[in-house]
Amino acid sequence: MKIVITTSSFATYDRSPLDELKKKQIDYTINPYGRKLTSDEVIGLAKDADGLVAGTEPLNEDVLQNLPELKVISRCGVGLDNVDLEKAKELNIKVYSTPYGPTLAVAELTLGLMLDLLRKITAMDREIRKGLWKKQMGSLLTGKKVGIWGFGRIGQKVAQVLDPLGVEIAYYDIRIVEGAIPLKSKSELLSWADIITLHCSANTDGKHAIGEAELKLMKDNAWLINASRGGLVDETALYSALKKGNLAGAALDVFENEPYTGPLCELDNIILTPHIGSYAKEGRIQMEMQAVRNLINGLQNQ
Repeated sequence: MKIVITTSSFATYDRSPLDELKKKQIDYTINPYGRKLTSDEVIGLAKDADGLVAGTEPLNEDVLQNLPELKVISRCGVGLDNVDLEKAKELNIKVYSTPYGPTLAVAELTLGLMLDLLRKITAMDREIRKGLWKKQMGSLLTGKKVGIWGFGRIGQKVAQVLDPLGVEIAYYDIRIVEGAIPLKSKSELLSWADIITLHCSANTDGKHAIGEAELKLMKDNAWLINASRGGLVDETALYSALKKGNLAGAALDVFENEPYTGPLCELDNIILTPHIGSYAKEGRIQMEMQAVRNLINGLQNQ
C-alpha cells in the first residue's frame, strides 16, 4: 500500500503522523518541492498511490482520472474547494478533511492581523528598517464594529476570541446561527462594519465575494481581512481601493495565485502573509495526526 503526502509541509514539528503510518506498514512519499503542487506534479507523484494526504493542490477531474489506484483523499485542512467531489464520488474515492484542527489558529491569526492593522505595527517596523523613526497614530480595537462574513466553526471562534475585547459583532451567513450575535445582510454588514473579516467558502461559480461594488459599500476608514480562501477578494479592485485611500487598510493571508508576487506588494497599507492560517505548531500537529488517522480509517474500510 502506498500513499503520497502532497501538502507542502508535513511532520516538520512532530514526526508522530509519519510514525503512525509506519506502524501500519504504509509506504509514503512526501512532497519533494516544499510548495503547492501543479496538476502534472500530483499525477507524477501519485499515479500509483492508494491514498493522498492532501494540501491545496488541484485535485480536479483531470487529475483524479489519472490516479487509477486512488481510494482515499485525506485533506490536511478544512476546505475542499480544490477537490472535485462529484468526480471523487463517481470514482468511489473517499474524501475526508480536518475541520477542527486549524480553527483556533486561524481565529488567533485574525485577531493578530486586526491589532497589527489598527496599531500599524508592521507599517512602522518597515519604516524603522529603512532608517525612518516616525510615530504613526493608530486606533483601538475596543469599540469597533466587526463584521464576520461566514459564521461556521472559524467565524464563531473569531467571535469568541473577540468577545472580551469590547467590540460590537455582527455576521453574515447563508444560514442563521442561533445566539446573541445579530445577523445582517451582505450590504448591511459591509456598510456597518469598521472591520470586515472573511471566513467563508469560495463561491461555487468562481466569482469574488468582495469586488468593486462591495468595496464601495465599505466605510472609507474600514479594514478588510481575508484569512479564509484565495479568490474571495478581487485583488485588482482591492489594490485600487487601497491606492486611492478608500479603505484604511487590509490584510491577506490567502491569494488567487500562490505564491503571490502581484502589485499589492507595492502598498504600505496592507499586510501580506503566505497562507499561514493553520501554522501554529499545536494546531498543525493535531491536524496532521487527524489527517493520517482519517486516511488509515478510509483505507481500512475500503
